[in-house]
Amino acid sequence: MTAPNEPAAAEVGRFADNIMHFARVLRVAGLPIGPGQVIEAIPAVEVAGIRRRDDFYWTLHSVFVNRRSQRELFDQAFHIFWRNPKILERTLGMMLPKVEIPPDEAATPPSRRLAEALFPGLDKSESERDKEPEEIEVDAVLTYSGREVLQRMDFETMSAAEIAEAKLAIARMRVPFLEVPTRRFHAAPHGRRVDMRATLRSSLRSGGAVIQLRRRERVTRHPPLVILCDISGSMRRYSRMFLHFVHALTNDRDRVYTFLFGTRLTNVTHYLRYRDIDLALAKIGEAVPDWAGGTRIGTILESFNREWSRRVLGQGAVVLFISDGLDRDAGAGLAREMERLHKSCRRLIWLNPLLRWDGFEPKSLGVRAILPHVDEFRPVHNLESLNALAEALSGPAIRRPESHQEAVA
Repeated sequence: MTAPNEPAAAEVGRFADNIMHFARVLRVAGLPIGPGQVIEAIPAVEVAGIRRRDDFYWTLHSVFVNRRSQRELFDQAFHIFWRNPKILERTLGMMLPKVEIPPDEAATPPSRRLAEALFPGLDKSESERDKEPEEIEVDAVLTYSGREVLQRMDFETMSAAEIAEAKLAIARMRVPFLEVPTRRFHAAPHGRRVDMRATLRSSLRSGGAVIQLRRRERVTRHPPLVILCDISGSMRRYSRMFLHFVHALTNDRDRVYTFLFGTRLTNVTHYLRYRDIDLALAKIGEAVPDWAGGTRIGTILESFNREWSRRVLGQGAVVLFISDGLDRDAGAGLAREMERLHKSCRRLIWLNPLLRWDGFEPKSLGVRAILPHVDEFRPVHNLESLNALAEALSGPAIRRPESHQEAVA
C-alpha cells in the first residue's frame, strides 16, 4: 500500500521522462546528443539533487554541453522547458502572427531552431496544418523557388532544417579558381615559345637533315589560398557555416591554409582535410580553446605575420580575412599589421557579415584600421554571398570601391 506522502507508482519516473524529452528538444535544435548522454544525465541529477535550480542547471549543462557555441541554445532551452510555464506562453505569443506583447512583459526571442524543436509546425498557419495530410500537385513553372529564398536567407535566422539544406548546398559548391602564370615552362605542341634546347636535341636524331621546332608554354597554377577566420562570440554563427565552405575548398584543391583566431591563433589546416565534415569540426572544437570568446585582431595578425607569413604567403597567395572588425584592443597596432599582410599577398579580400545591413558605416576603430588595406570588401551572411565569393575567386582582382576609401578618410 502506498503511503499518503509518497508518489503513486504511475507517477514514479516522470522526471526521468522529462529529462529524456528535454534531451530530444536539444537534439532537434541542433545539439549532438545521443542516448548515452541521456543515460548519464539521470544518475547525475540523482547525485546533485533538484533542490536548487542552479545545481540542476549546471548538472544538465555538464552532461549535454561540450562546446561554447552550444551554451546560448542550451540556456534558452533550459529556461523555456524547466523554469517558468509563463515563458512558454510568451514564447507562443512571440511566434504567433499579429500578436503584440507589452514591452514590460516581452522576453528575449528564442532561437528559431529551439522554437522549431519545442513547437513543431507552429510557424504554419492553421489552415495549412489542417490541409497538411492532403497531397496536392502544383505546377511550379515560372513560380518563385524555395531554393532562391534559401539563397538570400541570413544564416542567423535559419531553422535547423534550413541550416542542414544550406550545408548540403555548400558541400556541392565547386570554385573554378583563377589560374596565374608561373616561372616554369613545359612542352606543348602549339606553344608560343620555341624550345631551342629540345629542338637541337631532336635534330641530332635525324642528322640535322630535318629540323622540327619544339615549342613550350608557361605553366599556370592557382595561387595558394590563406584563410583567417574570426571565431569570436559575435562571429560564431557565421564562422561555423563558413567552415563548411572552407572544408569544401580544402577537399577540392591543394594549398589551402586555414587559421582561426579569437584571443589566439590556431592552425586548423590539417583538420579540414578530413573527408567527414562532422569529424573535422569535432577535431577543431577540441583544438580551439577560445571559440566564441573575445578577439584581439592586431595581436593575432602580428603573430601570423611573424610566424606564418613566409611559410604560406609565397607564390602570390590570396588571403580571405573573415571578421566583423570588432576588436577588443580598439585597433591597437592593427593598421600596421594589416598593411604588412596586404603587401605580402597578391590579393586581400575582407568578408564581413555586418555588410548585410544597408546602413553599414565604418565607425569602429577596428573597421577603420582594416578597411584602407584591403582589395575587396564583401558580405558573408548567406549562400548568395558565398556564391558571389566563388565567382570573385575565379576572376581577376577588383579594385576596392572608392566610397569605402572616402568613408575611412
